Amino acid sequence: MSVTLSRQDKITLRTAAWGSVSLMAAADAAGRPHRAATHGSIALASATGLVGHVLAEWPKGVNLRGKSVAELADVVLPALTATRSLLNRQDPVEADNFRRTVLVAVEAVVSTHKGEPSPALAEMVRKITAALDAA
Repeated sequence: MSVTLSRQDKITLRTAAWGSVSLMAAADAAGRPHRAATHGSIALASATGLVGHVLAEWPKGVNLRGKSVAELADVVLPALTATRSLLNRQDPVEADNFRRTVLVAVEAVVSTHKGEPSPALAEMVRKITAALDAA
């Protein structure tokens, strides 16, 4: 199945994926947010398939500069749902690739902690997963 993504679709996909890492880093404020962001970014840069190609392009048009975590979440969580929904309509295999890619990045952030993640980090994982599965 061939997937056709517009310029705006690609921006939404990048906003969703890179924004998820940003949300996780923000939720990890008590830990090491820079380390979390690095691990999540490496995971996204390792993506394959259509998702990997889109994420590898320069993220022109992506704006992740919210004044608060809530403002960032207002952009990122709907972008996760919209991207998964769009990909589900065009190619369910690529939709699953997108979901797995984002969750691997989220897990990479969580793995920077020894033991259990903080309640804030665990809640952000839940919100990201719920947004991915709402499609």
